[in-house]
Amino acid sequence: MAATWHIRNWLSHHVRRVTAARAMHAQSVLPGTISAALEVIRSQPSQYIVASLVGRRFILTPRDLLTVPHIKDVDVGDVLVLKDIHEVGSRDYTLRGEPLIPPGRVKVEATVVEHTKGAMEVVFKKKRRKGYQKTIKNKHPYTRLRIGPIQFA
Repeated sequence: MAATWHIRNWLSHHVRRVTAARAMHAQSVLPGTISAALEVIRSQPSQYIVASLVGRRFILTPRDLLTVPHIKDVDVGDVLVLKDIHEVGSRDYTLRGEPLIPPGRVKVEATVVEHTKGAMEVVFKKKRRKGYQKTIKNKHPYTRLRIGPIQFA
């Protein structure tokens, strides 16, 4: 029992010390314009975006493989441009749109990799004492997308 208390005490003490040290180093000048903010994010080693696709928001990085509900009228190999980008960020900085980032500032493309189906879903329906039994089997269709590089304008 005493050992867990010592570990917890040590962790809480060092976590506070680390966050205080980060707070001292994190006092940097924030960029004043969108262009300057995008330049700072571009200089970071890895970036991400938050984009809306098929009515849902996704956190995406370059080379991600994304599975979404079936998108009609697209073939394998087609390139889609993500228009609804809500947020662009890196490890240290984030730029949020209100509600979207202007369309000309950030460009992200997604390539259709395949159309596939999900796992078999089995629904068994029964009414007691009536002799009614019914089995419904279904596979939902999905589209898989490969996210391309994040391009800043």
